[in-house]
Amino acid sequence: MLGAIEAGGTKFVCAVGDENGKVADRIQIPTTIPGETLPKVIDFFKPYSLDAIGIGSFGPIDVNRESPTYGHIMSTPKPGWKDFSLVQTFKDAFDVPIGFHTDVNAAALGEATYGAAEGLDSCLYITVGTGIGAGAIVQGQLLQGYSHPEMGHILVKRHSEDPYLGGCPYHGDCLEGLAAGPAIEERWSEKGIHLADREEVWKLEGYYIAQALMQYILILSPKKIILGGGVMNQKQVFPHIYQHLEEFLKGYVSLPELSEYIVSPALGNDAGIIGSLLLAHQALTEKSGR
Repeated sequence: MLGAIEAGGTKFVCAVGDENGKVADRIQIPTTIPGETLPKVIDFFKPYSLDAIGIGSFGPIDVNRESPTYGHIMSTPKPGWKDFSLVQTFKDAFDVPIGFHTDVNAAALGEATYGAAEGLDSCLYITVGTGIGAGAIVQGQLLQGYSHPEMGHILVKRHSEDPYLGGCPYHGDCLEGLAAGPAIEERWSEKGIHLADREEVWKLEGYYIAQALMQYILILSPKKIILGGGVMNQKQVFPHIYQHLEEFLKGYVSLPELSEYIVSPALGNDAGIIGSLLLAHQALTEKSGR
């Protein structure tokens, strides 16, 4: 029996299931402050005899196992969560192996194992929602260096007709600052869900996302790109992404048919929680030495 936690900025999705991605039970708990949210998470798991827990968390987080702050949420603006030791909290509560990575890397793992990139040894999973983040599988392994990737904060060129200066509190007009959900709302004075019939909104959104994808393709050369998150539920943005990407690449890289190469998550909203089950299974396997 494996436990899975998809720790998001607005809610914690918790589930129990197995390494085949089958979920037996789940719950959603609002993300407020640790003292309110985490006791409810722990209470959900208490009736189950867990063998391991996998956590896919919002970040930035410390994923370096040699670091004294491994398992911590780092420089988040969310009240109460900055420098919080998430992994140790669950070790103290359950004393089982803990798998820990970013929520987007967990989703990438889920899609690579049972979703749109099944059978491939590389893929890129990008979420475009309240923020923008990306996780990557390279040669069958989650991409990680001294830390995890922060692809949502790359610099992109602002469109010449876009007066919006960007909303990222750290970098202003980085990708997240120009293309995340709050940027759409601030630029157009309306949430994206209410702008579905405004082609200019999605043409501009496609312009920024395509710039990012060009850089990811040139650097990582993933075999599949999966675009998830609330903003990407607006499917009308995909043709604009394809069109802009072709314009930017100018034929320099030979790619598969873009509508088959750049796709929505096959697991839908379950990519992260299924990936977290897989993180739990990896932790259990490492612990047993298999």
